[in-house]
Amino acid sequence: MSMLESIGLGSRLMRVLAAFGMVVLTFLGSVAPASAQTPSSEAAITAQAIAAPTSQSFVAAAVQRVGPAVVRIDTEKTVVRDNPSLLFEDPFFRDFFGGPDGFSRLPREQLLRGQGSGFIISASGDVLTNAHVVDDADRVTVTLKDGRTFDAVVEGVDGVTDLAVVKIEDSDSLPVAPLGDSDAVLVGDWAIAVGNPLGLDNTVTLGIVSTLKRSSAAAGIPGKRIDFIQTDAAINPGNSGGPLLNQAGEVIGINTAIRADAMGIGFAIPINKAKTIKDQLAQGESIAHPYLGVQIATLTPEIAQRNNDDPNAGMMLPEVIGALVIRVIPDTPAAESGLRRGDVIVKVDDQPVASADTLQSQVDQSRVGQTLKLTVKRGNQTQQIRVNTAELQN
Repeated sequence: MSMLESIGLGSRLMRVLAAFGMVVLTFLGSVAPASAQTPSSEAAITAQAIAAPTSQSFVAAAVQRVGPAVVRIDTEKTVVRDNPSLLFEDPFFRDFFGGPDGFSRLPREQLLRGQGSGFIISASGDVLTNAHVVDDADRVTVTLKDGRTFDAVVEGVDGVTDLAVVKIEDSDSLPVAPLGDSDAVLVGDWAIAVGNPLGLDNTVTLGIVSTLKRSSAAAGIPGKRIDFIQTDAAINPGNSGGPLLNQAGEVIGINTAIRADAMGIGFAIPINKAKTIKDQLAQGESIAHPYLGVQIATLTPEIAQRNNDDPNAGMMLPEVIGALVIRVIPDTPAAESGLRRGDVIVKVDDQPVASADTLQSQVDQSRVGQTLKLTVKRGNQTQQIRVNTAELQN
């Protein structure tokens, strides 16, 4: 009598269990019991596990692709400052050395050191970085990830876009960072920041692209003409000039700035903007930027209505969409054209002006010396004003 029969199972159930066992064996195949495995088979299994490739994240792959081309930039600059000498504040010494103006203030030299990041964009040694990293530097040193250090010279600087190109001297066998297409970037894409923040070399942070075309005014960086890529990838002092990568390991931006009043918000210059001027900077050429000479703000019908309902308002504003002229700067194209405070620019060359940023972009896309036809609302009247752009000076 079998064991199943001894515990009271019928023959029908026995047949079902036997069939189930056959199905299980069919799925499992012929597997030897663990006790039957030989030492040689165990060694083979272990060898296969060791030889199997380990998984790699897209971040690690991207950094391996670009990392060797990311550099640390150290700068030195000597400044001369007039500092009061406590010794010559004493009336006795002041009189002895020539009166109150003789030696009352002594010039003193001070060596300032700075640090930033950059990345190599050509095999000849051109390095792209931020203008504020290397501007006015007396000495620039570039250190690669592999430990090699080179002296470098500043080839070109453009403060308006905060871009600069420096060249490594006496270099060979340099890695080059692949440049991507920032126009193809979408909100929500991965963003990988690489650089040397706070002196911590070869640091990588990960986030996403949180918005695109963030104007420099909205970013709290006045005086620049950039539509930034905004990211929540951590950007800290020293990251400036380093690359912002997409998940394929291509450079989509140049890390530039952080908001002091916000956590986790950083800004990068789109790489396509750098592509348009990097060759000029590498040749030492200045970049011409057209300008009008007005300070402007976005106007909407709602804003105008609130102003007009205020009995203390300085002027009545037309209830339209456009760019409100807050101030006309003297001796500029805007002043010469007859633009006035309170004017609302609603069109440029028959193209609607939806905001102050729109007007700035339309001017940026023009040429120095080009005549722009402005449609202006002044009170209840509409006027056509022509203005010739001029070159913006630092």
